[in-house]
Amino acid sequence: MSSEIRVPDIGDFDSVEVIEVLVEVGDVVEVETSLIVLESDKATMDVPAPLAGTLTELLISVGDKVAPGDLIARIDTGTQAAEPASADEAAKPAVQAAPAVPPEASAPVDEVAYDVLVMGGGPGGYTAAFRAADLGLKTVLVERYDTLGGVCLNVGCIPSKALLHTAHVIDEAAAMEQHGVSFGSPQINLEKLRGFKQSVVKQLTGGLVQLAKQRKVDVVHGTARFAGPNSVQVDGPGGARQLQFRHAIIAVGSQSVRLPGMPWDDERLIDSTGALELKDMPGRMLVIGGGIIGLEMANVYAVLGSSVDVVELTPGLVPGCDPDLVKPLSKRMAKRLDNIWLGTKVTQVEAAGEGLRVHFSGDQAPEPQIYGRVLVAVGRKPNGHTIDAQTAGVQVDDRGFIPVDRQMRTNVPHIFAIGDVAGQPMLAHKATHEGKTAAEVIAGHKAEFDPSCIPSVVYTDPEVAWVGLTETQAKEQGIAYDKGQFPWAANGRSLGMGNQDGLTKILFDAQTGRCIGAGAVGPNAGELMAELGLAIEMGADAEDIGLTIHAHPTLSETVGMAAEAAAGTLTDLYMPKKR
Repeated sequence: MSSEIRVPDIGDFDSVEVIEVLVEVGDVVEVETSLIVLESDKATMDVPAPLAGTLTELLISVGDKVAPGDLIARIDTGTQAAEPASADEAAKPAVQAAPAVPPEASAPVDEVAYDVLVMGGGPGGYTAAFRAADLGLKTVLVERYDTLGGVCLNVGCIPSKALLHTAHVIDEAAAMEQHGVSFGSPQINLEKLRGFKQSVVKQLTGGLVQLAKQRKVDVVHGTARFAGPNSVQVDGPGGARQLQFRHAIIAVGSQSVRLPGMPWDDERLIDSTGALELKDMPGRMLVIGGGIIGLEMANVYAVLGSSVDVVELTPGLVPGCDPDLVKPLSKRMAKRLDNIWLGTKVTQVEAAGEGLRVHFSGDQAPEPQIYGRVLVAVGRKPNGHTIDAQTAGVQVDDRGFIPVDRQMRTNVPHIFAIGDVAGQPMLAHKATHEGKTAAEVIAGHKAEFDPSCIPSVVYTDPEVAWVGLTETQAKEQGIAYDKGQFPWAANGRSLGMGNQDGLTKILFDAQTGRCIGAGAVGPNAGELMAELGLAIEMGADAEDIGLTIHAHPTLSETVGMAAEAAAGTLTDLYMPKKR
């Protein structure tokens, strides 16, 4: 028997656009199987099948406008499935993949089809899963590690900051000798230090487990890869299994870049994960890469007692950051480290009995050196090529990034990607906001990821931080700007902390006067980026920031005074009046 399927009452809308067709002619569907997705100016909504049977005709396509009562399909109700349709049959995407290659093993298929499957339990992944659950969606989170939190919480951001705090305390204690207070040489107990680092990690990852339980998010541990456009196979401790989903969020992150031609089978050659294990304190250590990760680890190992060299291919440390902000850090690191070789390349690393012999080239290149450990910190690469994305029809570029739009959708409309795998910058705080956006879009919210700025912080001593447009970028792009800056040598709180090399600067658009970028260097400089990022997002001008009363004495005063410098109202320094 043939029956008609029409658009049901969808609220106070004359017509809405079809943005996704989830079925094809010949599909066998059950009652409530989603057929199409509509999008209004307020939300997206699914149109479910009111009857069970076989679809014999589809009368709409993506881009059509429909209204309540419009005929969209015909269905033969005399042919019904003996069992509920699988998620693959009930929710085929608008962009179809090539026929999927069956998994190597016939993994058991879960009968439950999740509204949302999140692939990866890092900051972006668990945020996406928790937000989806809060919005009423049945959610499963697949994580390859035994604990949630991904690289960031387990072997990245969090443990590194715990070690950097320890290094900072040691540095501060040593500096106090100049003020008449001496603590003597520190006694380093590596086992206890590792224990402290792990306790921080355990507390945070354990908290995530509780949050997942409270939200009724199913957590599956294992390595996931797509088995089709609406399913993944998870290879875990209990064997292989297939999970079905209506929507997926890819949050598989990135991994350290491994330079080719190096003896990676030698345990003395390490990446950032190996550096954070803190197995021992090598007598001599080389850090290849003078970026954020390399300098943070160089800072830790140098303060804990190793003789550390840094080699950087570019002409300066922290590529991408303004030179005036990096200058105080370079000055401090030059005293802390044995050598910093800029514009220098590592050409070869040889494993020898006495250590790793490293060869260099460049104008500053030294003779070959022997090191107890060599840390390679030259960046990270996305994991887009590790999940069989092509099986689901998801496009991945040559570098491993997955292109997305501002709603975090991939080229397959019901599959999203967030975090490192979705593009630069590879930062946890970017991933969390992308995760919320993806979850909200799936839930039908009119959301998109469109930040005006994303802050960056180097957690060395001193810290270096910036947000929005850098001065270097403004010059390269020919953007006219006004600048206000304030030296921390004139800030009472900074001097009381024994620091006078800091700087805060703010850039304002020369035409509109609005804040477009900012940066700072000094103790806790990263904390200042919250106000400055908000200033950029809100379109504040120099008067808005300068007239905001900042507590005295604080480091945040330098933000207000930098703005006053731009506005010409600063009294804490003598500055010629603007004409």
